[in-house]
Parts: sequence; structure tokens; C-alpha cells
Amino acid sequence: MPRPVNHEFWMAQALRLARKGMYSTHPNPRVGCVIVKDAKLVSQGWHEFTGGPHAEINAIEKNQVPPGSDFYTTLEPCSHHGKTPPCVDALIELKPRRVVVAMQDPNPLVAGAGIGKLEANGIKVVQGVLESEARLLNPGFISRLEKGRPFVRLKMAISLDGRTALKSGESRWITGKSARLDVQRLRARSSAILTSAKTVMDDNPSLNLRVSKSDLDQNVELRHPVRVILDAELRLTGKEKIFGTDGEIWIYTLNSSPFEIERLVAAGAQVSILDDSGSGNINLKKLMSHLAKREINEVHTECGQTLAGALVQQGLVDEIIIYMAPKLLGSRSIGAFDLGQISHIRNTRPTHAGDQATSQQVGSTTQTMDSHPRSSHPGVPWVKQQSLSGQLATSTKMTSAWTLHEKAATKVTIRR
Repeated sequence: MPRPVNHEFWMAQALRLARKGMYSTHPNPRVGCVIVKDAKLVSQGWHEFTGGPHAEINAIEKNQVPPGSDFYTTLEPCSHHGKTPPCVDALIELKPRRVVVAMQDPNPLVAGAGIGKLEANGIKVVQGVLESEARLLNPGFISRLEKGRPFVRLKMAISLDGRTALKSGESRWITGKSARLDVQRLRARSSAILTSAKTVMDDNPSLNLRVSKSDLDQNVELRHPVRVILDAELRLTGKEKIFGTDGEIWIYTLNSSPFEIERLVAAGAQVSILDDSGSGNINLKKLMSHLAKREINEVHTECGQTLAGALVQQGLVDEIIIYMAPKLLGSRSIGAFDLGQISHIRNTRPTHAGDQATSQQVGSTTQTMDSHPRSSHPGVPWVKQQSLSGQLATSTKMTSAWTLHEKAATKVTIRR
């Protein structure tokens, strides 16, 4: 008797392959493909970089594929001509017995057309195998095509009492080396890094990548995310540190002064003028729509409490990542979010019944954790907590602050 087919097993392998393109496929989705015959692996591949062969083609070209094989793909095979020919035609020529698809492509150029073409040629298609895991792999690509805006990730480094900096503005470094390396991974997977002109002027950050392809186990060179700066009044001079680093800089403003714009263009930035939101501030929803049209999938946000609060209040944050350092900065220090006056607990944001939260320690005892919720029940938050240990001691890095041993911080992730 033939062995029973374990679709989840082979699709899980395809998902593992797709994750190899975590840092290199922008603006395309991360996709993996596994080919199986008689419950044995025939070939496998993944989409390695933008402009390169898709996952299915890489798998097909790696080994000879016999007729009657089963294909497992984390995304519906494309059916349109883009930078590469349609994958679905290559599959049809090989006469597979079955194609198992994790999820339908949200791209309106595909959107079921690839599945329909396979079925029209007598090929059985199985859909929805590990679909939730496949969607978690490409949150930005899906959000851009389904919602018309990028997936927005908000990163904050805070103390135990929820503060990001002393009243003087001093904040370097609240967290340790391990947390900063983790942030580099988040930057590397993102299409853009969003911040404000105030943060650039106050902190003078580079907001660039300081890791190499070998650090992230990649075969292709890393792409520097676009730095997106909100500068409503064009206060930046063009001499800040960020202008001397690799990668594009996009500035969004309300100021249409040719002189001010030319100063920043000469410094290497692209400047776009947006309508305000009626309050003299940049309209954040229009900003996100504009970024989506420029094929920005994931936005990694590193900013101060004003922009962070505005993004949360307008419902534009999909994921919050907080690195909580074992320090106390005091009530006069600067908070993480400016949310104005909240009159009732029920009005607090952003968590709700469908949110998923994870917690892990980053530092000398870091444990690798699956980033996906392990609950199979939608709407049930999945929470894992690791406690910090150490002894309270006076900080030598921040005046009037208290700290635990600084080897580790707690990383808390909340996703809608």
C-alpha cells in the first residue's frame, strides 16, 4: 500500500526554504518549493533574490523531475510575465500529479489564475496547507497588496518603568549588544526604516545595516533598507550622519520651498511633498499609501514618543517589538508613546483579543524561539515569558538610573 501523504511535513520544509530569502527578495515575497515523488524528496529550491528565478524554477532546474511528482509551494505559482516567465507553465510541462499550495497569491495579476490554469490542465490542486504560517512569512507583501499599505513594525527600547531616555535625552545605550544585533536583523528584513527629523537631529543616528551577509547566513549581498524621514518643515541640514551612509533616503514633507528641497536633494535625498492631516503634521495614512505604491513591504520604525504614539492611535502599527532593559530611569524620564489623555482602560491600544504576544530573553542566555504563535486557535494570544534574574545595582552609564546586570534584556513582541 502507498504511504499516506503528509502534506504538512513537506510544506513545512518548503517554508523553511522560503525563510532563506528573508533578507534578499524585496519587493517580492519569500517563497519555497519542494518536489516529492513516492514520499521521497526529488528536489527543492527557494526564491533567492529579486530578479532571479522563482522558487519553483530553482527546484526544477536542480534535479530531473519525473512525471507524476507532487509540488509543494508556499505561494501560488505565478501565471503572469514579470521579470521572469510564468512558473505555472513550467509546472504544467512536467505533468505533476498534484500541486499543494499554502496560500493564494494576493497579487491581483495572479490571484487564483495560476491555480485555475493548473486545474484546467487536469492537475489536482490542494490549497491552504499551513496557510497561516505562510502568511506570517510575508506580512509586508500581503499587507501591501490586500490593504494598500506596508506592514508596520514599531521597535522601542525601554526601561523596566517604560522609559526610553532620561529627561536630558540621553538614551545610549539602554539595551546591550545582543539586543542591538537583533535590531540589525529586523532592519535587514525590512524594506524601509521610518523615523522623524526630530530623532535624526536629537540622536544623529545612521539607521543603516552594520551586519554582513555572512552574519545573516546569506549568499547574496544585503540590500540597505530605504531610510524614510518625516520632516514636515524641512529642518534637516543635509549634514547629519545619516546622509553619509549607504542606502537611499526618502524625505516626506509639507514644505514646498524649492530652496529647502534643493538643499536636501543635493545631500542625496529624494523629497516628496504630502498633504497635511489638518493639524500641520504629515498625514500618516497617505504616507503609508505612498510607500505601498513605491513597493515598500515592511516598514521598521525607530522613532520617538510623538511619532510612535501617532502611528498607534491611527491604527497603523501591525507589530510592536519592545526590548525591555533591566534598568529604572525614573518618572521624569521620557516615555515610549505619546498617546495623550486616556480616560478609560477599555480605550487603551493596541492590544485586543486577537493579538499574539511573545517574550524572550536576548543576551548571554538567548534562546532561539519560533516567531510564530503555536496556538492553532485564531484569536487566542500565545504568550511565553522568560524572567530576568540579577541584582539591583547603581548604573555607571546613566546618572540617576538604576540597573540590573546588563547581560540580557527581555524582548516582547505583540502582533495583531
